[in-house]
Amino acid sequence: MARLTGAIRRRDHGGIVLSLAIASALTLTGCGVQAEAARSTAASGGNAPRTYTVEQLAAAIGCTAEITLKALDYRQGECTSDGIPYVFLDFVTVEGQREWLDYAEMYGGLYLVGDRWALSAKSTSFMQELSRKLGGKVEEHGPGGTAPSPR
Repeated sequence: MARLTGAIRRRDHGGIVLSLAIASALTLTGCGVQAEAARSTAASGGNAPRTYTVEQLAAAIGCTAEITLKALDYRQGECTSDGIPYVFLDFVTVEGQREWLDYAEMYGGLYLVGDRWALSAKSTSFMQELSRKLGGKVEEHGPGGTAPSPR
């Protein structure tokens, strides 16, 4: 941390030193991957991926989500719009999102997946249409096992 503080104090001697100090700090704290993704997106002339909350996803669809689960690394909400049931998730970390999606693969499902968010709805074509509005990519997970049965 002392090295970072020293680099910031020398800021007046060049913005590059500050930029390098911030990039180093982000890399050391695990944010380097996201920073790199943002740089590559900016370099390609595209827009950075948008991170949505459960509430923002629901509003974009035209409904108000009821939070049905709050976990350490994610929240889940549900609502229905035009007779279509939706499940929305927002995640604290990209790693937590990937772990959740990997676990969900065991049960199968169809998800529109973005930057620390995901949603589930009715069909691949419908999800592709939502992708044009919200961004993200459609992921279809085949069941690798059976879901636990209710007792």
